Amino acid sequence: MARGELRIYLGAAPGVGKTYAMLEEAHRRAARGTDVVIGFVETHGREHTAAMIGDLEQVPRQTVPYRGTEFTEMDLDGVLARRPEIAVVDELAHTNVPGSRNVKRWQDVQELLDAGITVLTTVNIQHLDSLNDVVAQITGTVQRETVPDAVVRAAEQVELVDMTPEALRRRMAHGNIYRPDKIDAALGNYFRVGNLTALRELALLWLADKVDDQLDRYRNQQGISATWEARERVVVALTGGPEGDTLVRRAARVAARSKGADLLAVHVARSDGLVGADPAQLARQRVLLESLGGTYHQVLGTDIPAALLDFARGVNATQLVLGASRRGRFAQLFSRGVGVTATALSGPIDVHLVTHAEAGRGRRTGGVPAALSRRRRLLGFALAGLGMPLLTLLVGALPDLTLTSDILIFLAAVVGVALVGGRWPALVAALGGTLLLNWFFTPPSRTLTIAGADNAIALAVFVGVAVAVSWVVDTAARRTREAARASAEAQTLATVAGSVLRGGDPLPALLDRLRETFALRSVSLLESVTDAAGRPDRARAEGAWRVVASVGEAPATSPAAGETAVPVDERLTVVLCGRRLEAADRRVVEAFAAQAAIALRQERLAEEAATARPLAAADRMRTALLAAVSHDLRTPLASAKAAVSSLRSHDVEFDAEDRDELLATADESLDRLGQLVANLLDMSRLQAGALGVHPVAVWLEDVVPRALDELGPAASQVGTEIPADLPAATADPGLLERVLVNIVANALRHSPPDQPPVVTASAHAGHVELRIIDRGPGIPVDQWEHVFQPFQRLGDRDNTTGVGLGLALSRGLAEAMGGGITPETTPGGGLTMVLRLPAAPTGPTEGVPR
Repeated sequence: MARGELRIYLGAAPGVGKTYAMLEEAHRRAARGTDVVIGFVETHGREHTAAMIGDLEQVPRQTVPYRGTEFTEMDLDGVLARRPEIAVVDELAHTNVPGSRNVKRWQDVQELLDAGITVLTTVNIQHLDSLNDVVAQITGTVQRETVPDAVVRAAEQVELVDMTPEALRRRMAHGNIYRPDKIDAALGNYFRVGNLTALRELALLWLADKVDDQLDRYRNQQGISATWEARERVVVALTGGPEGDTLVRRAARVAARSKGADLLAVHVARSDGLVGADPAQLARQRVLLESLGGTYHQVLGTDIPAALLDFARGVNATQLVLGASRRGRFAQLFSRGVGVTATALSGPIDVHLVTHAEAGRGRRTGGVPAALSRRRRLLGFALAGLGMPLLTLLVGALPDLTLTSDILIFLAAVVGVALVGGRWPALVAALGGTLLLNWFFTPPSRTLTIAGADNAIALAVFVGVAVAVSWVVDTAARRTREAARASAEAQTLATVAGSVLRGGDPLPALLDRLRETFALRSVSLLESVTDAAGRPDRARAEGAWRVVASVGEAPATSPAAGETAVPVDERLTVVLCGRRLEAADRRVVEAFAAQAAIALRQERLAEEAATARPLAAADRMRTALLAAVSHDLRTPLASAKAAVSSLRSHDVEFDAEDRDELLATADESLDRLGQLVANLLDMSRLQAGALGVHPVAVWLEDVVPRALDELGPAASQVGTEIPADLPAATADPGLLERVLVNIVANALRHSPPDQPPVVTASAHAGHVELRIIDRGPGIPVDQWEHVFQPFQRLGDRDNTTGVGLGLALSRGLAEAMGGGITPETTPGGGLTMVLRLPAAPTGPTEGVPR
């Protein structure tokens, strides 16, 4: 059975017309004879949306009881039994009422798709998992209902239902989205122009990425490699040379000219695994690139122009940025270079050749290191200078040898010298051997004249073979040494990267790894201390350096105090003490230094984030507090105001009973308002650490009844089981009563009428534990911590139960008294709140009398 197709109507905010557009499509499909049914459509009381349902068949909803209230959800089994061709299911990110078959509606949709039913559905951009935190940062509202991005990206069709912020606000003001009593608050909070503009941009960018994915899949399926300029993608080639910074910045400016352009950098590494680019330079250029919003990539290849163009075509790049050749003019006569070759082969990809300060200066490699040690080279010269004359005496003493045999013997000697001493001793041996063969063994002897043409050819072949063999032997030794060094460097750098990733404190680990690798006494990372004007000359004076991090004994306090100083940037320098390093080791040290700079930046960013985290938490609390004050506190205030206004009215005559009822309403509303304000004040004192706590020894059998009396008649059925021998607890009596009132009130609200809560107490390991047990629907384990968050009313569907501070305040008060509150699952169903307090010390105590 073929899987059904998923079509999603994506909106930036509520009210843009997603459901209306979805119903329009349903009517179009039905008019063409397709079997269409409505599984679930939420009109939110909007007349135009409700009218759009029209004569479309609807599967009756199922009723799900939850906490004494009945809710309606989509009847998944009913839709599956009906088996339409198309099912209309609104609000993909909706969370089903506990007790439903699936937790999320998108899981219901997946079952419909698996059954071969095509689904039309809707979702807002703020409900996507990947954007949830971004939307919360923009709007100040955390979306609790989310849907995985993979579900939306897997849809066959995603249609954006767009509307300008101004038009959406007009719809809101005309009452086409929310009820009149919510319009002002919505326009002043979530539906501000800035918020709607940002959400609209998020929706457009997310959909653009979705379209890019579809385009890439199509190009791969059709085998299309030609560049389609659907979106600007700028690729910059990095060699690891000093010109990289210039190229990255130039490419960033090119990409910035097109809104939404992608910036990518690629480095072509040698496929033979030998030493190539400077890893420190590449690390610094990668940091610069990522700070400018680009991404870094690395590919292997021997043909650099072909590798660059293959990568550019693979990412559908439109522009390629290359640096002008660093080779000199003489070298360019023999090879066109990467830039010219790539330009000739680029096709529709625009190639930018960027000049820079290093152009035409040649590649400064620091000299080619010798392939063999100095000792072996001296031994090779000794063999060439002494061995060839001795070999001449030996060959001359042997009877009946032809010139060919003599040449082969001398050739073997040249190969032996090449194996011992390398290229230059072998060339000396070849030249000396040629002269000796010509003088002693080539007729006419004792002259440099060669009588026969075949003898001249034989000597020429000898010289050519000797030179070629010596060159090959030296090159092989050089490549072996380079490969060994590259392998060691790669292993060292891999270890460095691993230590950074695994370590919780990467900077000291990096410096310590550097010290161990090169057997140093100490390694220090120094930072220049600039003056108010930031002048570097004064900063680099003696004593103007600060040790950021160091390992080992007697760390250097300035670059001059160490044997080797490796600058990282204008402010940071790594100083090594213990011994001087070879020039060839400096590239690895520079890679360590670049990684150390990155680790230092990460540490400072983490410190800044830690500093900003309390501020962000306070800002979230302030936002939630304003929302609570503007909404939840309005209800009791409005009730009290209405009651007092009615009593003051002269238009209506109230009898004594009505007057008492209005006064009671005003009194209850003001009491509730006072309690809410008290909770808010106590919560703010808790967070500020200014709440006064006076712990004394208290007996729970005295405190619990007083807390139940404060709850009024509703708590008369609450059972209590407190042992007579229970020790006293150390707590503030007033705060403890408030904690008990909040927890028991919460248990009463969620307990069935025929199963009231029970309060039990016990002592264990120096603590007194109170358990408030209810037989309600309970809370999933993964939601336990959520109920203790301020302004959280988990599962509550009404707005009259307070601002959601009860449990958060209770836990805070309990912790302030040295205890805590933890939830547990009630055996047989329900939730048990465990209030844990320290037991009072034995002996005479001052506190509440027993």
